[in-house]
Amino acid sequence: MWARDAVEGFLLSLSLCADLGVVNVALIRLGIARGMQAAMCLGMGSCAGDMLYAVGSLSLVTLMAAHREVRLVLWIGGSGVLLWLAARMLRETLTPRELSLPPEAPAPLRPMREFSRGAVLALSSPSAILWFAAVGGSVIAAHAAGRSALLPFLAGFFVAGSLWTLLVAALTGLAHQRLNTRLVRALSLISALLFAYFAVGVFLRGYREFI
Repeated sequence: MWARDAVEGFLLSLSLCADLGVVNVALIRLGIARGMQAAMCLGMGSCAGDMLYAVGSLSLVTLMAAHREVRLVLWIGGSGVLLWLAARMLRETLTPRELSLPPEAPAPLRPMREFSRGAVLALSSPSAILWFAAVGGSVIAAHAAGRSALLPFLAGFFVAGSLWTLLVAALTGLAHQRLNTRLVRALSLISALLFAYFAVGVFLRGYREFI
């Protein structure tokens, strides 16, 4: 059972990571301009910010257990937002966004500064705020309501973010060129499929409870 919870946490985090939002754009820019080490520092900071949101979302577990109306709203709202996110990422698969990646002036690397910048970007990202408010709470609560499931779920969530950071930092650190359209399409499609997967899961759990 713990393996399933870890996998669910891993996939949930991956769906957030694959969204080409402000954090990923900053990660790509920094990797291309400064190399893998700088991108890793920023990426791990963003992982820390995401973990803060994930742990904060767990407070909804108690609220959901106590109020049926809250569970109903999160069921409908979470399913709807997940479907909207899936549709948005599918649209970006067909018409990928253009990334402007101008070169940055070289400067001494400050790991803690980049780590802090990554955390701030993750905590202030509009897409991340919407995702955790409307989606993260319902999905995390559904998969981690039991204490035995909590640790493997969060571990899977953190591992996915860390591996994503490592992958993007390595690719951009070695590329030193504009991110090509094919990779943008692939990221968008992966994100769309993951959002659709969780939309179906959240809807079916709510359907079994309320219908």
